[in-house]
Parts: sequence; structure tokens; C-alpha cells
Amino acid sequence: ATKAVIKMKDTSEPDITVKATGYQWKWGYDYLQGEGEGIRFLSNLSTPRAQIEGREDKGENYLLEVDNPMVVPVGKKIRVLTTANDVIHAWWVPAFGVKQDAIPGFIRDTWFRAEQEGVFRGVCAELCGRDHGFMPIEVHVVSAEAYTDWVGTQLAMREAAAADDAREWTEAELAERGGDVYATHCSACHQADGKGIPPAFPALDGSAVATGDPAELLDVVLNGRSGTAMAAFGAQLSDSEIAAVTTWLRSAWDNDAGDSIQPADVAAARGR
Repeated sequence: ATKAVIKMKDTSEPDITVKATGYQWKWGYDYLQGEGEGIRFLSNLSTPRAQIEGREDKGENYLLEVDNPMVVPVGKKIRVLTTANDVIHAWWVPAFGVKQDAIPGFIRDTWFRAEQEGVFRGVCAELCGRDHGFMPIEVHVVSAEAYTDWVGTQLAMREAAAADDAREWTEAELAERGGDVYATHCSACHQADGKGIPPAFPALDGSAVATGDPAELLDVVLNGRSGTAMAAFGAQLSDSEIAAVTTWLRSAWDNDAGDSIQPADVAAARGR
């Protein structure tokens, strides 16, 4: 039994290393070693709100589907480093025999080797707050050729994102993109109508923070607020995404700041 346990925990000599970071309430993936090194993305629940709220029939993969799945090649040893940004989460995919806690300030590791192609699903297995049940894990195991194609697409998207961060946007462009960023990352807490769920999640419609000094708004979005449920999004979102959502917030609903925040402003707020 000891030999088997030691072998199960042997994460040495992986083909690919991926860091999985738990956030309230989503997973972030960083490909650190092997083919695909440098790829980075967030993986959010993609089940429509209409299904969650009972306005539509629930789909086949209700609460187990994401917008950006983790992708790995079949037959390769995948090392997964787990950590967390806020509270303790756990990365659990039963089909792989993997369950590893993701703890803030610590790096744990585990590994798997999928022997067949397919879609494999899991969940956060550590009670982590309000939307604990809304941060699934979805892993696509694909052929070596399909994985190489996916890597090429992801690297091209990374280059496009860098270009977005470097250019100046029109206010209309920022507002259009900002609505999508808000729906994906903010609406679960602050609600689609901006009314929030006080006191834990304050209203953004009519908020003095949203419409006041842009520097204060950027600080809150980038760094969160200690002692509150407001998470820090600086490590999750790009400069252009933060510029878009803050610009959108300043003019959404009854807000009427009438200005825009550019990616360069976000970079300056980060100290770059």
C-alpha cells in the first residue's frame, strides 16, 4: 500500500504543468510548462441564468459547464498545482481520481494521465462561500493534433489581448465590452440591475464609488476591499477588461459620469 500511495503522489517529470487557482467563484488556469506554456485564462460557469432562476428547463450539464475549459492531450502526464486567491477551494475531478485542496498562500500539487479522449467534469469540493455550487471544473482531453491546434489558438488570443491593452478605445467600444465583463464577473453579486444584495453586496446603481473619482474605483476593482466580500480582480482581468467594465459602470443604469477609463489608466493604477 505504501508503494502505491507514493506512486500516486509522484508528480515528477510531467509532460505539462498547469496551475489551477481558485477564486470566489471561478477557476483560473496558467500553463507553466510543456506545450502551451504561457497560456492563461479564467473558467467561469456558463449555465444560463434563466436555468438557474427556473425560467428555462435545465440543460444536460446544468451547473457543470464552463465558458473556457481546461484542455490537455490524451496519454500525457499532467501535473496540476493548486492554490487560491481568497479562501480554501478544492480541485476535484472524480474520473481522474484527483481531489486536491487549493489553499491561499500555499502551492499543493497532484497529477493525472487521461487514457481516453472526452469531456470530464468536476466541482469545487470545499465549501467556499455564496456561490460554492457555481464553480465547476471542465476538462477536455483531446488528441495530440487537436491540442496543438488549441495551443495555437490560445497563443493568438493572448497576442490579441496584448494589442487590446496597448491601444486607445472609444467610449462606445469600452461600454459595449464592459457590459459583457460585468455580466460574467460582477452580476452574480451586484446583480444584473446593479441593485446588489445589501449589505454584503452593495448597489452599484447610484454608487458614489462607481461615479466618483476614477482612481478610487480602479483601486477597488484591482485590489478589492479588505474585510468585505469584494474580491480583487487585478490578477484576473486584463487592463482592457478593467477599463471596459469601469467605463461601463460609470454610465450604466442611472449612473452618468460621462467619461471613459483607458487601458493606459489601468496600467498606471497598477504601477506599471
